[in-house]
Parts: sequence; structure tokens; C-alpha cells
Amino acid sequence: MGRPDFWNEPKEAGQAARQARSLKEAISSWETLNGHLGELRELWELATEERDEGTLQEVEIEAGRLATQVDDLEFRNLLSDPDDPKDAILEINSGAGGTEAADWAAMLMRMYTRWAERSGFAAEVMDLQEGEEAGIKSATLEIRGAYAYGYLKAESGVHRLVRISPFDSNSRRHTSFASVFTYPEVGEDIEVDFKEEDLKIDVYRSGGAGGQHVNKTSSAVRITHLPTGIVVQCQNERSQLKNKSMGLKILKARVYQHFKMEEQKKLDAVESTKKSIEFGSQIRSYVFHPYSLVKDGRTGHETGNVQAVMDGDLDGFIKAYLLQAKEG
Repeated sequence: MGRPDFWNEPKEAGQAARQARSLKEAISSWETLNGHLGELRELWELATEERDEGTLQEVEIEAGRLATQVDDLEFRNLLSDPDDPKDAILEINSGAGGTEAADWAAMLMRMYTRWAERSGFAAEVMDLQEGEEAGIKSATLEIRGAYAYGYLKAESGVHRLVRISPFDSNSRRHTSFASVFTYPEVGEDIEVDFKEEDLKIDVYRSGGAGGQHVNKTSSAVRITHLPTGIVVQCQNERSQLKNKSMGLKILKARVYQHFKMEEQKKLDAVESTKKSIEFGSQIRSYVFHPYSLVKDGRTGHETGNVQAVMDGDLDGFIKAYLLQAKEG
């Protein structure tokens, strides 16, 4: 970065600068923790010599906090892919199960929103298709924050719910499915050029909630990228221009991810997770009845505290996935 011609190629220079910043942050974090450990060791030795029980208890509390910080740093260092530090675009689609599945998709949307809040990320709804009776057909969220994509890539796949249906008057047990896919948000430093002839843009009247306005104007936008067949749609905003801008943002991320996976020859492996949204294809099962259990079929990680998971406590599942990917 010290070369006089470093910024002659802005795109490459920007990537190098971000990599340098990331490395500096990692080194600085380690040095800070290492320094804190040295101070605690000296304090412990002094308190031990003087048999100062009060100080020893304080050292023990601080050591616990330090261990948590070390765990967090190790967790972050599992994220080494160039796209990991980016914001994420997360798509949720209801699957087999009708109203049950639509309600399940809405529950997943709440779960990821709560996870974002507790992780210090910002979550914004980019598009929302409401269900016929309850829940949602689909939703697209933008999760903004450092390493949002790196964490949320662990969530791509089919999620299965087993519970006593609140929509069944006979209180029978139902199984529902919803799919989740994540994409790294593409920044200005990455060029994804769309030729005008490669895009098919349709406008239509928005459906669902929104009052009279959405029924009178064609504000919803559907964009098809003809070379890849990727389709995105946005109707969350009242302005057709805003929906188009949001749709292009989502499309840019999806097309970038598509070609990235092709280049890395990982497309077949990723596509194998995109099975039909039904029984036997899930990556994780959430059982509310006859017992309480959330289990990830890929890593074997599980917990009986279903409510905590639905309130956004996903770090155990994410960490298990990242560890497995690292070891693999």
C-alpha cells in the first residue's frame, strides 16, 4: 500500500485496503486480549502471595470475561472467505404445508430479525409477500453489519417445523417447511453489469396489505435476468422507482453469487442443498411437540431450548457449521 502507484487501479487497491484493515483489526484484537491476560496473571500472582481473596474473586470474574472475548475472536477468525465481511441478503420462502408453512416462514423471519438485533446488526425488509390467511409467502431481508454474510451463510437450506397446529381445530401435529438462502451484498467495488437486453422488467399492482394505494397503482416490480433465469420481485415500497432500485440490488447480489459459485466450481455442491422444500431435504429441524428440540442435521448440534432459538439464539448452530466447514 506504500507504493506511489497503489491507487492507480482503484478496484484492486480497494480490495487490498479492506484486507489490510481486516488483518489489522484481527492483530489489534489479539494484542489487546494478550495484554489483558498478562495484567490478570500479574494481579493473580500478587493476590495469591498476599492471600487477598477479594482480588482473587475479581480476577476470576475478569478471566471469565476474557475467555468469552477469546471465544468471540476465534469465532470471527473462522470467517476467511473474501465475501464473509459483507452485508447479507437473506431470502425466506414458505414451502409444503400451506397456511402452516406461511406461518412458519413468518416465525423464521422474526427469528433472524431477533438474531440481528442481539448481534448488533441492522435488519431491513426489502420485500414481503404476505400469505393468504396468515404468515408470509416470502420475504427478503437486508442484514447490515460486519461479517453478516459470513455468519448467515450457515443458514442456507430447508428448515423443518413440527408442532401442534394453531390452525387445526382438532389440535393435530403438523410438519411445515420453509427455505432460507443467503447472498453477500455486492458493493460498489464489484462490477456486475446488466445489459439492457438481458433484463425483463414487469410492473404490476401490489398485493396484500397496504390500503387503497397499492390496488390503484402498478408499483410492484418483477425483474428477470434472462441469461441465468434468476427472478426477483419487489412490492414493499409504494414507489415503482424504489421497488425497481431494491430489486436491482437483490438481483445484483444473486447474479454475483451465481457466477462466483460457477467460477469456483462449487455450484453443484450448493445446488445439492436447494432441494424441494419438503420432507427429507431439511438442514435443521425444530420440534415443538411431542418434545422440545432443535437439531442441525449437518453438524449434529442440538438444543432443547426451542424458545431461545426462536428468539434469535443461533450462535451455537452457526459456530458448529463454521467449525465443520473449516475442518472439512
